[in-house]
Amino acid sequence: MDPLFQKLYPCNLSESVATSAAQIKLLICDVDGVFSDGRIYLGNDGEEFKAFNTRDGYGVKALQKSGVDVAIITGRNSAMVENRMKSLTVKHIYMGKENKVAAYEELLQKLSLTPQQVAFIGDDSPDLKVMSKVGLSISVPDGHPFVKMQADHITTLNGGFGAVREVCDLLLIAQGHFDEFDGSSS
Repeated sequence: MDPLFQKLYPCNLSESVATSAAQIKLLICDVDGVFSDGRIYLGNDGEEFKAFNTRDGYGVKALQKSGVDVAIITGRNSAMVENRMKSLTVKHIYMGKENKVAAYEELLQKLSLTPQQVAFIGDDSPDLKVMSKVGLSISVPDGHPFVKMQADHITTLNGGFGAVREVCDLLLIAQGHFDEFDGSSS
């Protein structure tokens, strides 16, 4: 692995994580606690609000431009999440999926991928079954302790505060595409 990643995100990156990152063709993300900080703000009229980090958006777009697909699998339905993912041109949006494994298996088949070509970033117990099936499982540092114990890698940045961008950077650097994107974060 190029030492750039460890300069950007000081951490102990194992050689096996770097090797796995170089093979990834699909990054699957949970949403709450990964793309957001996990908090849900409710307005007086019942409307939901979440904050998304624009750096995560830039990372997602750069990763897709490099040829790595991005998907979300989340247990909640949210027009806000759907709108955000569409603005990032994420094509694989699975919402309201309490059984995340079924969505994961559908993605494998649809994209003709092996488990070793997939990375998943999650933060809580509903993510564990998919994490156990992928080539590279990732948790955020503010994830549930049991999830962090099961992960191959733990980001240095928390969910909602650039963790997705950090994973995108890891994959881009491992695959030699870090400095190729010149777009926006939308």
